[in-house]
This record gives sequence, C-alpha cells and structure tokens, in this order.
Amino acid sequence: MKSLASPPSCLRLTPTTRHHLPSRQSPSTVLKSNSLSFSTSASGFASSLAVEKELRSSFIQTAAVRHVTGSLIRGEGLRFAIVVARFNEVVTKLLLEGAIETFKKYSVREEDIEVIWVPGSFEIGVVAQNLGKSGKFHAVLCIGAVIRGDTTHYDAVANSAASGVLSAGINSGVPCIFGVLTCEDMDQALNRSGGKAGNKGAETALTALEMASLFEHHLK
Repeated sequence: MKSLASPPSCLRLTPTTRHHLPSRQSPSTVLKSNSLSFSTSASGFASSLAVEKELRSSFIQTAAVRHVTGSLIRGEGLRFAIVVARFNEVVTKLLLEGAIETFKKYSVREEDIEVIWVPGSFEIGVVAQNLGKSGKFHAVLCIGAVIRGDTTHYDAVANSAASGVLSAGINSGVPCIFGVLTCEDMDQALNRSGGKAGNKGAETALTALEMASLFEHHLK
C-alpha cells in the first residue's frame, strides 16, 4: 500500500509516449481555428439576441397590461397658462411665439391660452403654482432664459427656477412644464429659440399638450 505522503509519480517521456503527444500546430492553423471559433460564437450570440427580441415582442403584444399616454391630437377644449419671464425678453418672446404657434397647430383655441408675464425666471414658480391651483388650466408652461454671466448668480437662478417649477406641479396637481433655457451665452439661447437647434418653446408646448391630455383623459 502506497503511503499517503508519497509524492505523485511523474510521467516519463519515452520514445513511445512522445508519439502519442499532440503535435504542435502551426500559427496559421491556430489562427484559422480561433477565427472559426469566434465566428461560431458571434453567430450564436446574434441568434440568442434575435430569440430574446422575439420573446420580448411576443410578451408586449400578448401581456394584459394597460398602457396609457397623452394624445397630441385631442387639443380641443384644453386650457393652458403660459408664464413668461421678461428678463432676456429678446429670447423669451421667441419661445412664447413658438409655444403659441404649436398650440394653434394642435387645435387649441386662442381664447384657451392665457399669457402671464413675470420679471424673471426666479419668479416663475410661485405664479405657476397659483395658476395651477386656480383650477382654470389643464397645464402651465413656464418659459424663461437664464444666461451665464461672470458671477454665480446664474447657478442660483437656474436651480431655483427648476425647483420652483417642479414644486409648482407637485403642490398644485397640475402639470407645470419646465421651459426655461439655461445657456452659456446669448448665441446658445438664440439657437434654441428658433435658430439652428429649433424652438424649445414649441417643444414645451408639445409636452404640455401630452401631459394635459394624459391628466384629463386618463388620470382623473
């Protein structure tokens, strides 16, 4: 009986055993083998992704889950307030025009739009909350433009405007849509108020339409 402490026996490479060892492959053979392995692996990965996608699609189509969303078609009868900051008026006027034009395209009547001017973006939140609580409007747009200067005043106003609009919506229960531009310079602001980057006022109006419709038709 062998001792448990005895070391394992070693294999001696005799002339006979050398013939049974795997021969060394050439680099080209290894490369071809690796390429084939990678190709097979990639093909299998693509197949598994396709199966997963099909299963997800099948789940979405067959699961009894109710999906609701606001409509951009049903704008009639919805009333909107637009709170606009007078500071940087050259920008905010263009944003306001974009919002009103968009409302008209989606069948919102002019008499169902009310525009309220405030001194600056800092003052938007409290007015938006008051309008939301009035019960007269389905959504409140908040439009302003804050442009960075040489001091930290920009950060204080931008942060306060954002938190003010958020609080207005939460406290009033009416969607208050953030449409305050926060830009590094006037060129950026003009580009986003009808220039190369579109009109953010128009985008804000679309968001307001969808949220107003969602609340009016699904979340009452």
